[in-house]
Amino acid sequence: MPLMTKMMPLLLQQKQQSLKFVVYFCREMMNAVKTKEQFETEVLTDTEEPCSLIVWNDEVNTFEWVIETLVDVCHHTPEQAEQCAWLIHYKGKYAVKQGSFDELKPMCDAITDRGIGATVEVMA
Repeated sequence: MPLMTKMMPLLLQQKQQSLKFVVYFCREMMNAVKTKEQFETEVLTDTEEPCSLIVWNDEVNTFEWVIETLVDVCHHTPEQAEQCAWLIHYKGKYAVKQGSFDELKPMCDAITDRGIGATVEVMA
Protein backbone atom coordinates (compact mmCIF):
# COMPACT_ATOMS: atom_id res chain seq x y z
CA MET A 1 0.00 0.00 0.00
CA PRO A 2 1.46 3.39 -0.96
CA LEU A 3 2.50 5.76 1.82
CA MET A 4 0.02 8.43 0.72
CA THR A 5 -2.90 6.06 1.12
CA LYS A 6 -1.80 5.27 4.68
CA MET A 7 -1.38 8.97 5.50
CA MET A 8 -4.74 10.09 4.10
CA PRO A 9 -6.89 9.16 7.16
CA LEU A 10 -4.40 10.89 9.46
CA LEU A 11 -4.39 14.04 7.33
CA LEU A 12 -8.19 14.09 7.23
CA GLN A 13 -8.34 13.70 11.00
CA GLN A 14 -5.90 16.61 11.46
CA LYS A 15 -7.94 18.81 9.10
CA GLN A 16 -11.13 18.00 11.00
CA GLN A 17 -9.49 18.89 14.29
CA SER A 18 -8.17 22.13 12.80
CA LEU A 19 -11.63 23.04 11.50
CA LYS A 20 -13.18 22.23 14.87
CA PHE A 21 -10.67 24.53 16.53
CA VAL A 22 -11.36 27.33 14.04
CA VAL A 23 -15.12 27.01 14.61
CA TYR A 24 -14.61 26.93 18.38
CA PHE A 25 -12.31 29.96 18.24
CA CYS A 26 -14.75 31.94 16.08
CA ARG A 27 -17.65 31.17 18.43
CA GLU A 28 -15.61 32.26 21.44
CA MET A 29 -14.63 35.51 19.73
CA MET A 30 -18.24 36.23 18.77
CA ASN A 31 -19.35 35.61 22.35
CA ALA A 32 -16.61 37.92 23.62
CA VAL A 33 -17.75 40.66 21.24
CA LYS A 34 -21.39 40.22 22.28
CA THR A 35 -20.40 40.33 25.93
CA LYS A 36 -18.43 43.53 25.38
CA GLU A 37 -21.33 45.12 23.45
CA GLN A 38 -23.80 44.10 26.16
CA PHE A 39 -21.51 45.57 28.82
CA GLU A 40 -21.13 48.83 26.90
CA THR A 41 -24.91 49.04 26.43
CA GLU A 42 -25.51 48.41 30.11
CA VAL A 43 -23.00 51.10 31.05
CA LEU A 44 -24.65 53.59 28.69
CA THR A 45 -28.10 52.97 30.08
CA ASP A 46 -26.89 53.02 33.69
CA THR A 47 -25.26 56.43 33.29
CA GLU A 48 -27.77 58.04 30.97
CA GLU A 49 -27.03 61.67 30.30
CA PRO A 50 -29.74 64.31 30.59
CA CYS A 51 -31.26 65.33 27.26
CA SER A 52 -33.17 68.24 25.79
CA LEU A 53 -36.15 68.16 23.46
CA ILE A 54 -35.36 70.75 20.79
CA VAL A 55 -38.11 72.21 18.60
CA TRP A 56 -36.94 73.92 15.40
CA ASN A 57 -38.38 76.98 13.70
CA ASP A 58 -39.78 76.72 10.18
CA GLU A 59 -41.78 78.82 7.77
CA VAL A 60 -44.69 76.37 7.56
CA ASN A 61 -46.26 75.84 10.98
CA THR A 62 -48.32 78.54 12.66
CA PHE A 63 -47.84 79.80 16.20
CA GLU A 64 -51.22 78.34 17.12
CA TRP A 65 -50.25 74.87 15.86
CA VAL A 66 -46.92 74.90 17.70
CA ILE A 67 -48.59 76.11 20.90
CA GLU A 68 -51.34 73.48 20.66
CA THR A 69 -48.72 70.79 20.05
CA LEU A 70 -46.61 71.82 23.06
CA VAL A 71 -49.70 71.84 25.28
CA ASP A 72 -50.87 68.41 24.05
CA VAL A 73 -47.52 66.63 23.79
CA CYS A 74 -45.30 68.27 26.41
CA HIS A 75 -48.10 69.14 28.85
CA HIS A 76 -47.09 72.82 28.91
CA THR A 77 -49.54 75.46 30.07
CA PRO A 78 -50.81 77.65 27.22
CA GLU A 79 -48.67 80.54 28.54
CA GLN A 80 -45.54 78.37 28.72
CA ALA A 81 -46.20 76.99 25.23
CA GLU A 82 -46.62 80.51 23.83
CA GLN A 83 -43.34 81.65 25.39
CA CYS A 84 -41.59 78.61 23.89
CA ALA A 85 -43.12 79.38 20.48
CA TRP A 86 -41.75 82.94 20.56
CA LEU A 87 -38.30 81.69 21.58
CA ILE A 88 -38.38 79.08 18.79
CA HIS A 89 -39.37 81.81 16.33
CA TYR A 90 -36.66 84.30 17.30
CA LYS A 91 -33.78 81.93 18.13
CA GLY A 92 -34.45 79.33 15.41
CA LYS A 93 -34.73 76.53 17.96
CA TYR A 94 -35.48 76.08 21.64
CA ALA A 95 -35.15 73.35 24.25
CA VAL A 96 -38.79 73.02 25.28
CA LYS A 97 -38.24 70.19 27.78
CA GLN A 98 -35.43 68.39 29.60
CA GLY A 99 -35.35 64.79 30.78
CA SER A 100 -34.10 61.34 29.93
CA PHE A 101 -33.89 60.13 26.35
CA ASP A 102 -36.53 57.46 27.07
CA GLU A 103 -38.92 60.16 28.33
CA LEU A 104 -38.29 62.64 25.51
CA LYS A 105 -38.13 60.34 22.47
CA PRO A 106 -41.89 59.60 22.36
CA MET A 107 -42.61 63.33 22.70
CA CYS A 108 -40.18 64.08 19.87
CA ASP A 109 -41.88 61.48 17.68
CA ALA A 110 -45.33 62.93 18.46
CA ILE A 111 -44.15 66.44 17.57
CA THR A 112 -42.57 65.35 14.29
CA ASP A 113 -45.70 63.34 13.47
CA ARG A 114 -47.51 66.70 13.54
CA GLY A 115 -45.12 68.13 10.96
CA ILE A 116 -42.96 70.16 13.34
CA GLY A 117 -39.19 69.71 13.39
CA ALA A 118 -37.88 68.31 16.67
CA THR A 119 -34.84 66.43 17.93
CA VAL A 120 -33.56 64.98 21.20
CA GLU A 121 -30.04 66.07 22.04
CA VAL A 122 -27.69 65.24 24.90
CA MET A 123 -27.18 68.30 27.10
CA ALA A 124 -23.61 69.56 27.04
